[in-house]
Amino acid sequence: MKKFKSASLPANILAVVEDKGTELPFSGTYNDFGESGTYLCRCCGLALFRSQTKFHSGCGWPSFDEELTGAVSYKTDADGKRTEILCSRCAAHLGHVFAGEGFTAKNTRHCVNSLSLDFVSSLEVSDTEEAIFAAGCFWGVEHLFKQLPGVLKTEVGYIGGHQQQPTYQEVCAGNTGHLEALRVVYDPTRLSYKQAVMYFFEIHNPTQSNGQGPDLGDQYRSAIFCYDAKQLEVADALIQELMQMKYQVTTELLPVSTFWPAENYHQNYYAKNGQAPYCHAYVKKFKLT
Repeated sequence: MKKFKSASLPANILAVVEDKGTELPFSGTYNDFGESGTYLCRCCGLALFRSQTKFHSGCGWPSFDEELTGAVSYKTDADGKRTEILCSRCAAHLGHVFAGEGFTAKNTRHCVNSLSLDFVSSLEVSDTEEAIFAAGCFWGVEHLFKQLPGVLKTEVGYIGGHQQQPTYQEVCAGNTGHLEALRVVYDPTRLSYKQAVMYFFEIHNPTQSNGQGPDLGDQYRSAIFCYDAKQLEVADALIQELMQMKYQVTTELLPVSTFWPAENYHQNYYAKNGQAPYCHAYVKKFKLT
C-alpha cells in the first residue's frame, strides 16, 4: 500500500488517516468550502472526489454523494454498525458513508474528515506526487513554483527540526532546527520530479551555504527533503551534473520529516501583498529542461 506522504504528516493528520480518529465537527478546512477542483487523499495524493459531487449537509464535515471510480474502498466499521470509507490505494481512513438520508438524488453521503484530504483546483487530475524544497525565504520559493506548469498546490512551512508545532518566531530565532520550506503537489503527467528539482536549482543560488541572498541563517539553507530512494537518486544526479559545471553546490539531501504548515499569513505571501521576490529569480543552469 502506497503511503507516499506519511513521513511528512503531523500528528493531528496521522491521528485521523492512520489511527481512524475524527476531527471535531465544523472545524475542518473543507467543511464550508466551495471552490471548483479535486479532493485528494492527503496520505498518498490519489484523486478521490470532484467538487461537483460535494454538497452541504450541515453535519459538520465535508459531504460528497459520489466518489471517483475505484478511488474509495468500504469496510464494516469497528463498531459493527457504520461503514468506513478508506483510500483504495493506501487505506488511509477518510470517514464513513451513509445512505437513505435524501440529501441528494444519489441518496448517499460520504462524510469525510478535512484532515484526510488535500485540494487542488484541477478538475482533470487523477493522481499527484509531492516534493519538499528549502531554498531560502519560503515566500519567494512559493512565488516562483506557482508559475511552473504542472504544479497544482503549494504550501509553505517548516521541516527538519526537533520542536513540535514551531512558530515563525521560534524558527527565525534559530532554536528549533527547522528550515523554511515549500511543499509542492504536482501532476506527474505534466511535470516530472526531475524537472521540479531542476527548476528548484534554477530559482536560487545552491552554492550559498549560509542562507539565500541577504537572508542569512540556518533556517534559510538549501535542501531537498526526499521521500524515497528514487527522489534521492534524481536529486543527487542533478547535483553531480551541477558540480561538473563548476557549481560548488551546498544543497543538502535529507530524508523527509514532519512538515509543519506555516501560519496563514505566510501562505501565498507575495500574491496577497502585491510584491515580488527580492532574493529569488530564475537563472537557467541546465542545458535541457
